[in-house]
Amino acid sequence: MLKMGLRRFLLFILVLGLLGTGAELAVTAHTENVLQWIPLLLIGTALGAIAWYETAPGKASRRVLRTVLLLFLAGGVTGIALHWRGKMEFQLESDPSLSGWSLFRKAMETKSPPALAPGVMIQLGLLGLAYQLAGRANRKDA
Repeated sequence: MLKMGLRRFLLFILVLGLLGTGAELAVTAHTENVLQWIPLLLIGTALGAIAWYETAPGKASRRVLRTVLLLFLAGGVTGIALHWRGKMEFQLESDPSLSGWSLFRKAMETKSPPALAPGVMIQLGLLGLAYQLAGRANRKDA
């Protein structure tokens, strides 16, 4: 079996997650408005920042990567709020009399947009931060 360090393993999972999430967003046409482009742009930026950090480790590449990963966390929280708002608005259009717990239940029962799907951006951001931290002890740029 191929011996792989923790940092390399985290990098592999991170890149796989970025590519998979990007592909899913592209295939599902998550491009209807400017806000829907944000996760795709973040994914592309993260891949570029990772490549820079891996090929030219230093303070600048580390800071850029960390900033992008922190933007993933903010983007995930914002995405959850936007998806939730979309679910609520759709339910209120269908039945304006809904409110409180019944509105919440109806919104949660719908499948589109998936309210917690943007949480994957939070997971990817945290995974990326773990990858970066796992290498700090062994890198010159720590």
